[in-house]
Amino acid sequence: MAEIIISKYMNTPVVTAFIDGKLEYLSFVRESKLNNIYVGRVDHIVKNIDAAFIKYHEDEIGYLSLKGINEDCVLNRKLEGSSLKCGDMVVVQMSAEPVKTKKPKFTTNISVSGKYTAVTLGKKGVGASLKLNDVVRKKIVENVRDSFNELVDSMNMIGDAGLIIRTSACDLDEAHIKEEVLNDAKVNLIKIQDILKEGNTRTCGTLLDSSNNKDSLESNIDNTKAFLRSRNITEYKVIEDSGIHGIRSKIDELRQKKVWLKSGAYLIIEQLESFNAIDVNTGKAINGKNNIIEKVNLEAAEEIIRQIRLRNLTGMILIDFINMKEKDKNETLISKVVSLARLEQVHTAFIDITGLGIMELTRNKNDKTLKEILEDVENSVDNSKHQC
Repeated sequence: MAEIIISKYMNTPVVTAFIDGKLEYLSFVRESKLNNIYVGRVDHIVKNIDAAFIKYHEDEIGYLSLKGINEDCVLNRKLEGSSLKCGDMVVVQMSAEPVKTKKPKFTTNISVSGKYTAVTLGKKGVGASLKLNDVVRKKIVENVRDSFNELVDSMNMIGDAGLIIRTSACDLDEAHIKEEVLNDAKVNLIKIQDILKEGNTRTCGTLLDSSNNKDSLESNIDNTKAFLRSRNITEYKVIEDSGIHGIRSKIDELRQKKVWLKSGAYLIIEQLESFNAIDVNTGKAINGKNNIIEKVNLEAAEEIIRQIRLRNLTGMILIDFINMKEKDKNETLISKVVSLARLEQVHTAFIDITGLGIMELTRNKNDKTLKEILEDVENSVDNSKHQC
């Protein structure tokens, strides 16, 4: 049984998914500048880190790597193989929000999304959402690839353009997928052209587009439905929280370092600046039981992937499972982690096991971590109190 619960945490709307009474997914509806597109001005260049710092709003400055600058986004002159310099006007898109003392990151690979597609300037190729299964993804891509490239050529696009077909495309009637996807892609291509044209008429700090930042209740519910579909769940209830699910306490639990498992074993989760560390401990699990270490590790693997998803841990993730000497049992554990990771909407990959027996995963950054989001929520509440 699955339920999508609409609730609030400290007056901030939150959408959660429960499967068989267990919290498996959550997302906060909050203000964000992620994916906003601005006219920025190069404030200064730092050559030793190969970066430009861009003034994008009043006194706000963000980071832009000088590698792979899209020349079509430079408004005041033609780069023609040269690099950016102070004072250059550039169309940029926020690719990572500011976190604490870290400035936001920007890109000139401008990307816009429609209902069925996302188009990115400066990229090549056609791909599809990893949320789709391999067979469906391959079929859709092969069906659309040549026609999309012809579409880009016919529109005299400035530079290259790449296409990602979104999960929602699989809901289309098979006979109309190609037509609908290409129509949506064309709208996005035109939008990119219009954004660049408008940029030429605007001044530094102008917000050119915020439509990709659709962090509304509706979009959060759609994302939650997509998560359930990735678990092959098509039947669910969407309900307002009545308090019986204890969502507030479940979110608070996700702030704790220690996570108990049913077996009596437990995890210790540490979020550090450059990586995340997870330690598996036998705890109260009965050592005398047959295969107890293997069972604890397999149980821990499922809970670790769940915790990574709910806490939105990204980057490098190091997991210290309980040591198993048998090679076949280690292979079983790796296979378990890989199969769980493949189900995740955010790309999660097994990398290796180090010489010290530490399993290494990586997970793409798609948003702030839950810890950072909750800090923002609390700061927002505190600011509201001070204003009152």
